[in-house]
Order: sequence, then C-alpha cells, then structure tokens
Amino acid sequence: MATRINKYLSEVGYCSRRGADRLIEEGKVTINGKIPEMGAKVEEGDQVEVEGERIEKLTKHKNVYLAFNKPVGIVCTTDRTVEADNIIDFIKYPTRIFPVGRLDKPSEGLIFLTNDGDIVNKILRARNNHEKEYIVSVNRPINSDFINRMSNGVEILETITKNCFVKQLGPKEFKIVLTQGLNRQIRRMCDSLGYRVQSLKRVRIMNIKLDLPIGKYREFTKQELAELNKLLENSSKTFD
Repeated sequence: MATRINKYLSEVGYCSRRGADRLIEEGKVTINGKIPEMGAKVEEGDQVEVEGERIEKLTKHKNVYLAFNKPVGIVCTTDRTVEADNIIDFIKYPTRIFPVGRLDKPSEGLIFLTNDGDIVNKILRARNNHEKEYIVSVNRPINSDFINRMSNGVEILETITKNCFVKQLGPKEFKIVLTQGLNRQIRRMCDSLGYRVQSLKRVRIMNIKLDLPIGKYREFTKQELAELNKLLENSSKTFD
C-alpha cells in the first residue's frame, strides 16, 4: 500500500510530518535516488534516503515519550549541521527522537521529544486548542491594562492573537496560557505593547508539568501518557 512520503518518515520515527515537509522542500529526501515532489508516495520496496542515509521502515519500534527541561541557548532542531548547541546532541538519547514543536533559543522550560509522529501532529495542530503555560518576566512594570490587552488579543504577524488566560505574578512577571503557537508569539505580543521579554519559561504542556532540573529529561509516566492520549482522542491530525 502506497504511503505519502511525509507520513512514511513520521511513522518510522525519523521526524514529524512538518519536519518531513521541510526536508522534502530542501531537496534532502530521495525515493529510489530521485528527489520527490511534495505529496509523492512510497511503495513497498522503494528505497528512501534522507541526506544519503537509508531509512528503513520498521515493523515494530518502541514509542519514546520524553519531557525535557530545555536550557537557554539550546536550539530545537534535529539538523546537526545547523547549530552546535542543538537539542539532539545535548540529550544524546540512544534512539532517534525529535522535538514536538519549538522553544526558541533564548527561552527555557518544558518541551516534549518523541519518535511517535502521530502524537506530534495531534499536539501541533492549532485547531486542537491544547494548552501551553508560560512564566514570563519583562523589562518594566506591568499593570492591569497590560494584562487585559494581552488577554484579549494583540495584533502580530498580520493577525490578532486568540483570547488567552493571563495573570500577574509580580511587578514585572506574569503567567500566560496559550492555545496557539505563532512564531515567537509571547515575545511579539510583548513587543507590540512596548515591553521586552527578559526571561520566558514554559512550565506546562497540556496535562504535563515541568518538574525537572534544567538540562534533564525523563520519560512520561504511564498515568501522564494515558491522560495525554485521552485529551488527544478527539484531536485532528495533519492531512494524510
């Protein structure tokens, strides 16, 4: 049975479908020695390579689900030629895994890593409204007007951000819970209101909270994974 190339790379645990699409666009993927078009399909017996590395479809592989407390300065990429301080080289996990979404280089906190492409797609789809919680400090005192404006939507990237929960924690610190993931969203929202982010830490993704020292990772507990899967039951995946 033929499978789209991005789905194939996701199912074998090489990367997410979004990651596969990027690799295909960059011409780093070949099927039987030829660079495929987006949406091309893999047939039984086809030889798939990424940057010259043969990618075998495994009949069975153990799904890995990790929670990691990313330090400032680590880059969330699986491309080891791009950055010396990439997340994969930092963790040195014995099997291939990839990050679920991104947390930019100046930010720290919770990020998931896995080899389960389906769970990545379900979590990342913006329409699924999965919560991510952050603690943020800015360069000058905030007030109720700042909290209200952040809560009710800020114009960035030619759109208005979704309404979200924001709570002041200190003179220059607040908590924010997002259900969308625009590029550098919190930093751009603060910039738009005349504030500069000094520190940004993600402390929760859906039901899983940050409970690790900086630079350490752990596997999801069975209870966490069961609850996560329950939350994802009605989530849509990316298109096949």
